[in-house]
Amino acid sequence: MTGDLSSLPGALEGTRVLLAHPSGEMYGSDRMLLETVSGLVDARAEVTLALASDGPLAAEARDRGATVVVCESPVLRKSMLSVRGLARLVATTVRAYRSGRRLLRSVRPDVVLVNTLTIPLWTVLPRFAGLGRTRPRVICHVHEAEGKASRLIGWMLVTPLRFADGVLANSRYSIDVLRRSSAKVADRAVLIDNGVAGPAHAHRARTALDGPVRLLYIGRLSERKGVDLAVDAVRLLRERGCEATLEIAGAVFPGYEWFEASLREQIRRDNLQDAVRLHGFSDDVWSLIERTDIVVVPSRFDEPFGNTAVEAILGGRPVIVSDTSGLREAAEGYASARFVPAGDAAAIADATIHLIDRWPGVRDRAWADRARAEARHSPAAYRRRIATSVRSMVRGRGLTDRTDVPPTGTRPDLGADSGTERRLV
Repeated sequence: MTGDLSSLPGALEGTRVLLAHPSGEMYGSDRMLLETVSGLVDARAEVTLALASDGPLAAEARDRGATVVVCESPVLRKSMLSVRGLARLVATTVRAYRSGRRLLRSVRPDVVLVNTLTIPLWTVLPRFAGLGRTRPRVICHVHEAEGKASRLIGWMLVTPLRFADGVLANSRYSIDVLRRSSAKVADRAVLIDNGVAGPAHAHRARTALDGPVRLLYIGRLSERKGVDLAVDAVRLLRERGCEATLEIAGAVFPGYEWFEASLREQIRRDNLQDAVRLHGFSDDVWSLIERTDIVVVPSRFDEPFGNTAVEAILGGRPVIVSDTSGLREAAEGYASARFVPAGDAAAIADATIHLIDRWPGVRDRAWADRARAEARHSPAAYRRRIATSVRSMVRGRGLTDRTDVPPTGTRPDLGADSGTERRLV
């Protein structure tokens, strides 16, 4: 997207922006929301953040200059795909429509920026809230990519975007998935690479792997994220005589406590209590990465992007990542990234041994990869792009200066100097 970015300080002064987000947690899209808040506040917009539920994100957003309110909104989850779940969805939507309309009439935003596909009411509501000529422009920022979803689910997710005045996406893969349901929506989507802040002071990985190799998983505890595969890989490594430990930092969605219970049972059954540690949710990502050797991102299914993979690289650590969808897009181009087939614990174990056997060179490449990741995912650049998008929408131009998106099946040009050989174990 082009534009005079030097004029952004103050460029949105007097502009009222309502951000809508599904939760108050601090995972990938939540952290991106904070960068969005900072970009808008830096440009002097008046930012109101509407959260469907409270949590640590609220305090962080206030610290960055946003006014935060909790406003009920239906959040799409797979658990709603039942008669009882759909009934709850309808009831929540009715209540949320009323509270959302009151909030719109109170804030009178110039732009509503909806930070995810999972709260479709906010994409549609501004058109039907009875605001007349003061109806705000609507931008939806897509952080999801349900590539394995049925045609019906894909259509349901994309349909609300037809009511949006602009669409942003965090990866080419996300846009590709949109195209499967609606080429018209995908063709007007604008790609903005995630801005991922690195640690204030990064530290190189240890010189020698004395004692067990230390693995780390950061993210949701769920079957689709494949954390149980990382646990299984530790078991396989130990069976091969390779001492390994695994730290797991993350929590389940409410209602999915059964998965954490099954994970703990797996650890007990495989006698890994001394090797695998569950931390629960932690917002101190960098201290976790600092004391680890290798970060594992073992998702079974498609992901829109891989913030954790980028964070590992920014922390100077090699990463083992599933060779799928947006994870591939996030980690490709880095010499210290190792790709494995999705759903294969043995491949994760193989990749771990491969990295251990080549540790001095792997350690050096991981440290060198930091600079490339810092340039590609600069938070400052992300903030400018967000502010520019909102300014363009306020001026009535829409999101016309969009990044070209390659057609299905192609990959981004990483440059001749990427210095990487793509390795699939």
